[in-house]
Amino acid sequence: MRPFMLLMIVSVCAVLISCNEPQPVTTEGNASLKLIVLGDTSLNNSNMSYVPLKNAKVILSSEYGVTIKYTDAEGILNLNGIASSTYSFSARLIHPTYPYILLVGTLKDKEIISGNVYTDTIKAVQVANTGIAINEIYASGPVNNIYFFYDQFVELYNYSDEIRYLDGMIVMRMSGNTENGGKGPGADEGNDGDIDGVTYIFKFPGKPGEKNCPFYPKTFKVLAGTGINHKNIVSTSIDLSHADWEFYNQYSVSDFNNPDVPNLINMRSDKTSDFLINLISDIVVVASGVDSVWQDGIDISTVIDGVQYKSSTTSSKTLDIRVDKSFMLSPSRYSGESMQRREPGGDSNDGISDWEIIHVPTPGSQ
Repeated sequence: MRPFMLLMIVSVCAVLISCNEPQPVTTEGNASLKLIVLGDTSLNNSNMSYVPLKNAKVILSSEYGVTIKYTDAEGILNLNGIASSTYSFSARLIHPTYPYILLVGTLKDKEIISGNVYTDTIKAVQVANTGIAINEIYASGPVNNIYFFYDQFVELYNYSDEIRYLDGMIVMRMSGNTENGGKGPGADEGNDGDIDGVTYIFKFPGKPGEKNCPFYPKTFKVLAGTGINHKNIVSTSIDLSHADWEFYNQYSVSDFNNPDVPNLINMRSDKTSDFLINLISDIVVVASGVDSVWQDGIDISTVIDGVQYKSSTTSSKTLDIRVDKSFMLSPSRYSGESMQRREPGGDSNDGISDWEIIHVPTPGSQ
């Protein structure tokens, strides 16, 4: 028998044998979920009233990435063709009557198995809006091979409809509180209502309550580590010469001061270096400045916003959950990438849902 004919006979037999094999019982990616989103729209905590949330944004997170969907007119989201995984869902909607209230709910660690049908409910509660949020943190440094990372910045956003004032506010890096069995940076070490571990603390001019530093609605404020055009040093870097503010350490003999950019002033005379944050793992907190005695911790009630970023989901989450109940993942060192809220000022107190990595920093915009 010729080799060609033998090959044909073997192929036909293989097809016939395979046709007799049992078919799979289920197909991967064939689960269904009916998600009902309800929200408390009352203004009385003793009389909570949950109603369906129409057109609520639902963020789905899993090993496959992040997807954004919206509920229908009945507050229902029907999902079909879901692959097996463990999912987390975050639902949010601006209060239908009071725009300064955000309705936020989460469903964590929902195990989905292909072929099954599920029904679940998210109950969204009210989150008080301060009007100001940390909106972007650029810490990784640009693409370079000389270990340059001095173009860091923190961006704030006024998501309210009113003028806010920055007078006396403080911006902190919290990386201390790690020795002698401490709970870690940003934790309430003594369970006394404050967060500990302040390593850098800089303030806006003036005192809380004064109105000399206006922050207009729906605008950004860029706080540069150093307010210069860093492209002149590393071409892949960014231009921060037009930043709104810069961290200036008056106790440093070498810190550059751009006279065209107003200063945030160092409140710790024992710190003589630039305001710098870790490239891949750190905590940044903004507070009103009403409590600025950092030695015994910053009163949580004065915190305006705070975020923890880290490079791994398995490393410790230490920032108090009353400031943010999760964290955000950081880009790699010297990647030129930045961390930004998925929507300007969108703060649901759940960092992993609120933040994303962007390929190019966007100081002063989104």
